[in-house]
Amino acid sequence: MYWMGYHRTGMATAFITHPDCLKHDMGAGHPECAERLGAIEDQLIASGIEQFLARYEAPLASDEQLTRVHPIDYVNAIRSLAPEEGTVHLDPDTAMNPHSLNAALRAAGAAVLATDLVMRGEADSAFCAVRPPGHHACRARPMGFCIFNNVAVAARHALRAHGVERVAIIDFDVHHGNGTEDIFAGDPGVLMASTFQHPFYPYCGTEDPAANMVNVPLPAGAGSQQFREAVTQRWLPALEAFRPGLVVFSAGFDAHMEDDMAMLRLHDTDYGWVTERIKEVAQRHAGGRMVSLLEGGYALPALGRSVVQHVRVLAGLNA
Repeated sequence: MYWMGYHRTGMATAFITHPDCLKHDMGAGHPECAERLGAIEDQLIASGIEQFLARYEAPLASDEQLTRVHPIDYVNAIRSLAPEEGTVHLDPDTAMNPHSLNAALRAAGAAVLATDLVMRGEADSAFCAVRPPGHHACRARPMGFCIFNNVAVAARHALRAHGVERVAIIDFDVHHGNGTEDIFAGDPGVLMASTFQHPFYPYCGTEDPAANMVNVPLPAGAGSQQFREAVTQRWLPALEAFRPGLVVFSAGFDAHMEDDMAMLRLHDTDYGWVTERIKEVAQRHAGGRMVSLLEGGYALPALGRSVVQHVRVLAGLNA
């Protein structure tokens, strides 16, 4: 299939989202806003890539799916805190409005659907344009804009429902995925490879991480060279040794040089490059199966362009 200079190899990549994710609102001026999803949609359309994606609406995650990751008491507490009107703060950065519970359930449900589609062979890969994000959500604590840990829900669903033996989680968000580490530290079925600015929120990830955590801190001002060295020298050998049966991305784009929420200096092309490197691992060991979930990214033009680079590679679109 050819369109606007692209041709695709393989079946369509799934694109999973839901209108509920637009209704979650944590207050005027909050950087984690609905406009982020609009910026992604606009750039996918403008680039011509949207034509190659198979669109799905995210379902609501079930308690069974959530409690593979979070204790039922935590899930019930989040339900009980969801307001009927106004805003409730879960921590200084994380709030719920009347639509936030459904948005969070859709975000986790997208992770489940994406995993199902990829593991059943109905898609080679999937990208979930969802919010709230998830990688700061610990087993029993919301944090840093996150309520449920979406990538953890995907990984556990693959392990428990599909019998995958080993899942790799790739996190290139500018902030360390402390929630994901909290959930999976020491789990032999999961390898997490991450880069993040350090020292920086959430101020962890460097103190004696578990053997299945390949955490590579980068100093403020680090750019493409340092990032690519971390991937090549640290991530790729660990991933080759691990031989994952599925790759799940915590796809945060806030390490981009235009994003003033942090101080790393990545470019649009770095996101395509890292996706290519990880795709090569997935093709060798996981039948090419990849699931990606949106995390951070707050400079809207840069976010949209960077997602285009990431999804272009996921979808096997070659100019």
